[in-house]
Amino acid sequence: MNDLTRFKGLGVALITPFKDDESVDFDSLSRLVDEMAAGDVDYLLALGTTSEYMTLTPSEKDDVLRCILEANNRRLPVMVGLGGPNTSFMVRKLEHLSNFDVNAILTVTPYYNKPSQAGLVAHYRKFSQATDMPIFLYNVPGRTSCNLEVATTLRIVSENSNIVGIKEASGNMRQILQLIAHKPENFMVLSGDDLLALPLIAAGADGLVSVMANAFPREVAQIVHSASQGDLAVSQKIHNMLCDLTVACFKEGSPSGIKAIMSACGSVRQVLRLPLVPVSDDLQKTIANLVERLYKNTCR
Repeated sequence: MNDLTRFKGLGVALITPFKDDESVDFDSLSRLVDEMAAGDVDYLLALGTTSEYMTLTPSEKDDVLRCILEANNRRLPVMVGLGGPNTSFMVRKLEHLSNFDVNAILTVTPYYNKPSQAGLVAHYRKFSQATDMPIFLYNVPGRTSCNLEVATTLRIVSENSNIVGIKEASGNMRQILQLIAHKPENFMVLSGDDLLALPLIAAGADGLVSVMANAFPREVAQIVHSASQGDLAVSQKIHNMLCDLTVACFKEGSPSGIKAIMSACGSVRQVLRLPLVPVSDDLQKTIANLVERLYKNTCR
């Protein structure tokens, strides 16, 4: 799949559904992929933060990715998350990933080690040289304690031709807007924050990697696609309709919030693996009320 424009628009960071005994619910995961493919989503992100990647065993990660690919059956492009604090180990994992029919890699900045900007340049150079696959950077300093500065991102892109985009989840509007203003024409900036997708796309971002789309793919697709086509009135209407629920989704962390929403919608169990736990009773009630109101307003 060489048409990288297929990674513009709406991507969904897939959850990993669990059964009551915390084993992976592959039937529910397959149904979720079908729902995304039918819901105007443009591509799938497998094994991202929202998948509870850090609590899955190596064999479970393989099984989850295999399930997603089989259920998808090449209907949508698939991006896969691959990242960690050890550069050499991540490079070695690239060889294993070649056994799977994926279309791009999303790789987060090395967490815990707190590398300098020079260290980030060297890390991504090493990673880029180890594969011909398209690579998307992932900047989420709230989780990694490591921020990709604009100048660093631009240098990395200029030195590595297969680094083609970034999922920006810093929440720093000034930083993201500067990156959009100065990025190369063929480099994609994707919002990693559902709430910021509308303003960022209006400013020139290329799309959204969404958590909320797990529960509401068509509605989030309307926000992204309408904004991308310049129809901000439609995009704003749907954005405002989902706003309170989106805020609630992230109030006690992700993916706890999105699993609470999906449980309220009746699509998956609200089961997570420690150290993640379900949302508080008060937030669950708030989410249930917001979901009920949304269903009434949209006649879903």
